[in-house]
Amino acid sequence: MRRSCLACLIAAVVLPGTAQRAGAAWVDQQRVGPFVCRAEFPMAEVQPQLVELGQLQMDLVKTLGIQPVEDPIEVYLFQSKRTYDRFLSRNLPTIPYRRALYVKDRGQGRVFVCRGPHFEVDLRHESTHALLHSALRVVPLWLDEGLAVYYENPVEKRVNGSPQWDGVRWSVRLGGVERLEVLEKKRRVEEMERGDYRAAWAWVHFMFHGSPEANDELVRFVADLQAGNPPGLLSQRLQRRLANPAEQLAAHFRKWSR
Repeated sequence: MRRSCLACLIAAVVLPGTAQRAGAAWVDQQRVGPFVCRAEFPMAEVQPQLVELGQLQMDLVKTLGIQPVEDPIEVYLFQSKRTYDRFLSRNLPTIPYRRALYVKDRGQGRVFVCRGPHFEVDLRHESTHALLHSALRVVPLWLDEGLAVYYENPVEKRVNGSPQWDGVRWSVRLGGVERLEVLEKKRRVEEMERGDYRAAWAWVHFMFHGSPEANDELVRFVADLQAGNPPGLLSQRLQRRLANPAEQLAAHFRKWSR
């Protein structure tokens, strides 16, 4: 999958100052909320995306109840795939290649994105990872990716306009979305298949928009993650609150009007 990997958050070695010493021609810099952005091009060219990026943290605070991030998150924007690839080969050669990356080392989060047809999606996706891992002590892989896929969409398309919709509805017609218990067993990005990302998004959408009880349990679960309390499995917590969560998720997508 093209996304940044949780394994990178654990195993990558990103030496302090790597991005600054890499020889990249950072021609512009701007602080946007918790993000310190550096670019190989004038940031006025992507100002709408940066304004949107600044709102992303408040969206997470509002929907999940997490505390705002205090430590800065570094964002590096490359003019092209060529300069992005060259930077990665020189500075992060041991990290599996991704079209865009979020890495964390010794508490410092960094996002790397290059301009191209997926620039806006990648920037929102990887920045969501960065915010979650800055705010929470641990983030389960399925939730990390489900939230990132949800928030990679622009605000006006998050509820009804995600490209994931059609695939989820076909899954519901053909027997159902992958159960949360199955997703929870996947601990490494290499175990995640395309359908797993779609299923993770579906569970997030259901808990945001399909069931007040599920939404409440998600917020409580995230609060435990932030406080460092043992959260248990969200699937088990949902089963104590809902009658047949998997069927309720399927009914949510069968009835939802786009």
